[in-house]
Amino acid sequence: MDGGARAREGPALLCREVATVPAVPVELKHFENLDRLLHAFQARATAGISTTAVAAAWSDWFAHLANAPGKQLELANQAAADALQLALFAQRAAFDTSARPFPEPRRHRFDDEPWQQWPFVVYAQNFLALERFWQTATCDVRGATRQHLNVVNFMMNQHLNRYSPMNTPWANPEVIEHTFAEGGANFARGAALFAEDVERLLAGRPEPGTEDWRVGDNLAITPGRVVYRNDLIELIQYEPTTEQVRAEPVLIVPAWIMKYYILDLQPENSLIRHLVGEGFTVFAISWKNPDRGDADLSLGDYRRAGVMAALDMVERVVPDRKIHGCGYCLGGTLLAIAAAAMARDGDHRLQSITLLAGQTDFSEAGELMVFIDESELAYLEDMMWDQGYLDSAQMAGAFQLLRSHELIWSRMVREYLLGRRSPVSDMMAWNADGTRMPAKMHTQYLRDLFLDNRLSRGRYAVEGRPVALTDLRAPLFAVGTERDHIAPWVSVYKVRLLTVVDFTFALASGGHNTGIVAAPGNPKASYRVGHAPEDAPYVPPEAWAEQAEQRDGSWWPAWFAWLHEHSGDWTAPPALGAEGFPPLEPAPGRYVRMP
Repeated sequence: MDGGARAREGPALLCREVATVPAVPVELKHFENLDRLLHAFQARATAGISTTAVAAAWSDWFAHLANAPGKQLELANQAAADALQLALFAQRAAFDTSARPFPEPRRHRFDDEPWQQWPFVVYAQNFLALERFWQTATCDVRGATRQHLNVVNFMMNQHLNRYSPMNTPWANPEVIEHTFAEGGANFARGAALFAEDVERLLAGRPEPGTEDWRVGDNLAITPGRVVYRNDLIELIQYEPTTEQVRAEPVLIVPAWIMKYYILDLQPENSLIRHLVGEGFTVFAISWKNPDRGDADLSLGDYRRAGVMAALDMVERVVPDRKIHGCGYCLGGTLLAIAAAAMARDGDHRLQSITLLAGQTDFSEAGELMVFIDESELAYLEDMMWDQGYLDSAQMAGAFQLLRSHELIWSRMVREYLLGRRSPVSDMMAWNADGTRMPAKMHTQYLRDLFLDNRLSRGRYAVEGRPVALTDLRAPLFAVGTERDHIAPWVSVYKVRLLTVVDFTFALASGGHNTGIVAAPGNPKASYRVGHAPEDAPYVPPEAWAEQAEQRDGSWWPAWFAWLHEHSGDWTAPPALGAEGFPPLEPAPGRYVRMP
């Protein structure tokens, strides 16, 4: 080893040498377990957020800002200029609000007519100026790490949201109007709703209204049978509704972070039912909801007992036919890993691959990256080590923070200040039907994919050997959504850089779930779509969006047409189940009902 390499390896080697020489004849793991138990106890009070990571982020930001007089002068100059603009605007706002100094180009929180009136427009502009100041203060601080700046910026935005005029009873015109009109009865109703929510939370009961939605009754009711079950999945085969079907079946791999029936809510918005109606033989995986006894399930187990076991069963039901693979969210990532391993090993059973909001490159994995660094992962690992899993409530809290305006504050204003309980939709009921994540699998997912981004670098190992998405040869259809805060569409689009295949990409309006569950008939829905053959040059995502064809309506028909184009002849529908594997019970099965 040369001197430079030895210098680089020195600290790591020293740590290893020290760690292998026990100071006293005591199991070192006992000391480590004490730390892990402490962290697990702390995590229950902080919703899984590492206080050490937060403190490090604030310390890094503050120390570098304190040592940056130029940045401080920039902030002082911005504050003085904005204050002058606000003072001038406040003087003329009673007569003219058209020239607002701080418009919102992307968000539209204060666009409604009441917010255009004085003095509410002044309140809104003051708040937007405050947001603008702290955006400048928590971004581009030279020397501070980007991860720490993202954490500080995110937390400051969450803090500011508490003081938004929208969330303040005496500054929100809608709340003021209802209070005068109802003589304060809205606050009385809101107090009753708040008391009910607290009672349900303490009793561990679901949110009000969710009891009206029942799986197998008015959710997940597309006819089918469970044709296979192991300790991790149930495989559902859906009954045909056409006299003939395409020769190649479709296997849907949903994310295990959610119940599968997001794709089979009700007949009118069920992607599965529409797919069956198009003449495809459809299979869907329903994941088991893991508990403490499943703590050692790995990501490899999910591939073997999940995707590969399902493929084997589909092959028994429809022998000698290739299979269309479709993965949603994390299910898309798992399908891509399985497909790459199959291609590496000469397994060519996949006719095509579809990724619905599924990422394969996690370098731009969205706002969830705010929560992911070494300190936070260690904290989550200790919490899951104690519990055996990551609980659905702990995951839901993080997702709600990412969209706090829509999912937290707007709801609180509507229910507790206006006294109105919104009806629970099918998707809201599904969203409340949470799942858990096994400790080992979730750790591997966060470390290997999120933090280390191994799949995109050709370093993710399956059965001890790395896989590469460049080995894929099946045509690929990927779908991103415009307002996805979990899997941003530019991140989903990056699969184009990692593959050399016939590639079609659709960008749908909506968010991570509403953009995918976008049934035909919605007048507000739209999408862009573009196709690139294998030998086409790479087009960056922004340029692709400018040149892609814009269409009104749902993206589903475009995908159905693509599947038909890549399918073989029409044939008689296969029987439900296979020889030696008779149907077990009607869909949706028992795993989806596990609490």
